[in-house]
Amino acid sequence: MRQAQQRATGRAIPEVPFAAPPGTPVGVEVMTLAELRRRHPRGGVFDRPQRPAFHHLLTLDAGTLRHTVDFTGYALEPGCWLWVRPGQVQQWGDLADAHGTLILFEPGFPDPATVAAARLDDPFAPAVQRPVGADRAALEAAVRHLHQEFEAGAALPAEVHLALLRHLLAALVLRLAHLAAPVGAGAAEAGEAYLRFRHAVERDFTRTRRVEDYARALGYSPRTLSRATLAAAGVGAKEFVDRRVILEAKRLLAHSDRSAARIADHLGFADAANFAKYFHQRTGTTPIAFRTAVRGEAAATG
Repeated sequence: MRQAQQRATGRAIPEVPFAAPPGTPVGVEVMTLAELRRRHPRGGVFDRPQRPAFHHLLTLDAGTLRHTVDFTGYALEPGCWLWVRPGQVQQWGDLADAHGTLILFEPGFPDPATVAAARLDDPFAPAVQRPVGADRAALEAAVRHLHQEFEAGAALPAEVHLALLRHLLAALVLRLAHLAAPVGAGAAEAGEAYLRFRHAVERDFTRTRRVEDYARALGYSPRTLSRATLAAAGVGAKEFVDRRVILEAKRLLAHSDRSAARIADHLGFADAANFAKYFHQRTGTTPIAFRTAVRGEAAATG
């Protein structure tokens, strides 16, 4: 992984664009965690919080790893799958005891049908999956095949190699997305309502935090939206909206030097005091205290 680190403004968390190593296909890269350790020894910028502009898919074969995604820490064990999406903030833990495979790919690499079916743009898709039984075996086979094809690419014409990688990656991400799909009676209807609600929230969360507004715009009752969101995301509709607002607030506080007043205005609050009260009720801390803490953590690991 040859990532071109962009210089951060002030002490904001840096954004990381994708840069394929010379001689490899554009838009995707597959490597072992041992290779990653050799390229990025401890003590460099790799250890700091960063915001990649591309997908990270990681699975462990042995050992353990602590990884933070959007301010939530995860303890990964063999068989786990971690999925960090573009725009999310991640921070790597110590890789010394971790063995597995890492897949990096740009948002535009999969075909549009895969993007839609696997919900690749879902900001609330689970960061960690723990498949078992046949699902785990199928995913292990899929990642082995993908890695083998990536390594053997020189033996094929470039366009054939690229098409194979795209198809093999599609098989992998579709299987992972299937693990998080809603199941049971009414799942299709609930899934459609949730998807429409999710897209509407992503578009309008800076304008309204009222479930009633989304229900009216989408033609559902607030109760239907809440049931659908609970089935698909594990939380009610109001909590879903609030989590999206808080996530954006945390990202802006961590990644930018905007004042609390400017962030409040961007997120549709009447003033900074109203925003601070909302933020404190849902996080237990103030916006400024959160910024101080996350910037301090970033400096400590730099």
